[in-house]
Amino acid sequence: MAEKTSPDDRETGAESQPREQGEAENHAAYLAAIVTSSQDAIVSKTLDGRITSWNEGATRIFGYRADEMIGQSIKRVIPPELLDEEDRILARIRSGERVDPFDTVRMTKDGRRIDVSLSISPVRDKSGKLIGAAKVARDISERKQAEKLQQLLIGELNHRVKNTLATVQAIAGQTIRRAKSPSDFAASFNGRLQALARTHTMLTDNTWRGADLLYLIKDQLLLGEDEDERIAYYGPSVILQPQVALHLAMVIHELATNARKYGALSVPNGRLAVDWVVRTGGDRKLDLSWRETGGPTVTAPTSRGFGMTVVEQSLAAHGGEARLLYESHGLSCSISLPLPETLEPDWIERATRMALRPNGIGRGGVAATRFIVIEDEPVVAMDVESTLTDLGHDVVGTAATLEKAKELVAAGGFDAALLDANLAGTPVDELAAALTRNGTPFAFVTGYGRESLPEAFRNSLILGKPFTLEGLKSTIALLARDTHTPPAVSRLRGRA
Repeated sequence: MAEKTSPDDRETGAESQPREQGEAENHAAYLAAIVTSSQDAIVSKTLDGRITSWNEGATRIFGYRADEMIGQSIKRVIPPELLDEEDRILARIRSGERVDPFDTVRMTKDGRRIDVSLSISPVRDKSGKLIGAAKVARDISERKQAEKLQQLLIGELNHRVKNTLATVQAIAGQTIRRAKSPSDFAASFNGRLQALARTHTMLTDNTWRGADLLYLIKDQLLLGEDEDERIAYYGPSVILQPQVALHLAMVIHELATNARKYGALSVPNGRLAVDWVVRTGGDRKLDLSWRETGGPTVTAPTSRGFGMTVVEQSLAAHGGEARLLYESHGLSCSISLPLPETLEPDWIERATRMALRPNGIGRGGVAATRFIVIEDEPVVAMDVESTLTDLGHDVVGTAATLEKAKELVAAGGFDAALLDANLAGTPVDELAAALTRNGTPFAFVTGYGRESLPEAFRNSLILGKPFTLEGLKSTIALLARDTHTPPAVSRLRGRA
């Protein structure tokens, strides 16, 4: 018996096909709108890598218009060294695989290299036949830059903390050498730590961009008190670079401590006047005057104390000098310190990542060796020099700046070198290269990570900051031993 179909049934069947077709068209229109408006590059290509579609996002990211790219090979935007990557991708697509998102590098029309995240999927026709691939590329340059900055900040923080610990370690070592008693050591050591900590706080409050000399001097002289009628200080606002600020704070602390213990501030009627000016005729420099009056009679010391050594070497580290006059009415000190024409860029931008690796090789009775010490932390340099001297070696010169270090290396007359991997933000590649050319063994002394050393010197000997006395002795011993060993010392010479 034949099945009857009502007019309504026939109409429903007749209308279903156009309705489905309309929905498909609407769906395609939505997809087209998404592709057109996407900020990501959405590209389709054949199985041999020929481009068949190119959206506005692709033009924005890569710089090529659609009419410049359709029909061209996708390899046009791939760096030469990554062409094999595309061949592997096409092979996976031909096998029907979807390529999960991954980070890579592509080239723009103007030759720039950009970081992108790619995801690639196979494309099939209605019958299920594989006909090509769809690629979505997202520009992740900003994310990559943020990751690099984060790594740089972590490396710089690691370096800064270890450098500070090395300084504290050196202060402790030098203070205890000259302390008359445990209580004397505790007082001197704690005072120096407080000076360092107060300046660190000041720099941190200013995001390590520098410190104002006025506030630095006030902080070190008054030690947190509002005022002291015996103390007068005045001068213009001068922004000091972070490392200069730390070292000058130590200088002011040592002078102030001496004034409180033995000088004008040790008596009620004593007076201290500190003033400074910035000279701009020729090279820009800071001239600071320290004058004590009304205190006990002053005589020149018979021995060289740690405090005065810190004053002189801290300034010398930046090309400055101090002239001390022990006059009957009180101590006077004139400080001269070169200043840059403009404040150097933020340390974040200048930071050079360096490396560390402790080592443990014993001395083994090595003959005396002539060393140079290149280190921008004066107290650390003093501690290293003292250790070298105690071990029977000679220190023929020290340098805290790249310029002085170049002069020291060029002058010769030494057998081995201890080389700070970063001098006030300046890489020491030139120095390492010069030592290598001369066949001179050296060790990097640093708080950075090994992966941050210049590539050509990543296999060099490294002493990490803060170092132990045994670690320093071991490094010295290894260098000294190799200066007295026939040429099989290339492992010290920074070859890649």
